Amino acid sequence: MTDKSNWVDEDSSESYYSKPTPPNQLKPISKGKSKTLVMVETAFLASTSALIWLINYYFPLGPILRLFFPIPIALIYLRQGQRAAWMATLVTSLLLSVLMGPVRSIVFLIPYGLMGVQLGLFWRRGATWNFSLIVGGIIGTFGVFFRVALFSLFLGEDLWSYFMVQITELANWIFLKLGLLIEPSLWMIELLALVMIFISNIIYVLTVHLAALLVLDKLGNPIPRPPEWLKTILDYD
Repeated sequence: MTDKSNWVDEDSSESYYSKPTPPNQLKPISKGKSKTLVMVETAFLASTSALIWLINYYFPLGPILRLFFPIPIALIYLRQGQRAAWMATLVTSLLLSVLMGPVRSIVFLIPYGLMGVQLGLFWRRGATWNFSLIVGGIIGTFGVFFRVALFSLFLGEDLWSYFMVQITELANWIFLKLGLLIEPSLWMIELLALVMIFISNIIYVLTVHLAALLVLDKLGNPIPRPPEWLKTILDYD
């Protein structure tokens, strides 16, 4: 009988040609990897993800390390499949919970753990960057609101109100520069805040794609090629 409790995918041994190819030409080349190797790779990449988070928390290097938060999870999805990616996400969260506490663990899980699984899924299936960026931006935006609600709960302060004050000042400055002598309403402020958060997360997911494009090709797990508009901007062939 088949052991249904085993979390390793039946196709988890799939890997891809090391030479970058279009997403519709990605093909598996081997199925001989043992389940032990799958578990080892999953544990290694989960530890790598937790280590990147720890280093960035205690020795922040600006936005550099933040680009790699979801990449190890996405890489294990590319190499070993969905179950291994979810297991790596769970293991990373457990490691961070032990080392830093459950709050920091949850902050990693939402949105970076979920984003890593999403990116791995889309890259493995050859989804376009435009679609991947939009979905990743939505996940990142949800993560921002989740973190604001979580920290507001633990601190006993309404952090969203502080954020809205800053957005209100920005909106007043924009209207002043545009020569609009009107007072921005609450719904305009909230809409502006939502748009700014979404755009910032789109930019973040785009930089993650660019970092993965450079790193994962070297590791033999290429992701789909950039869209034409981005190739033109970056002069990428």
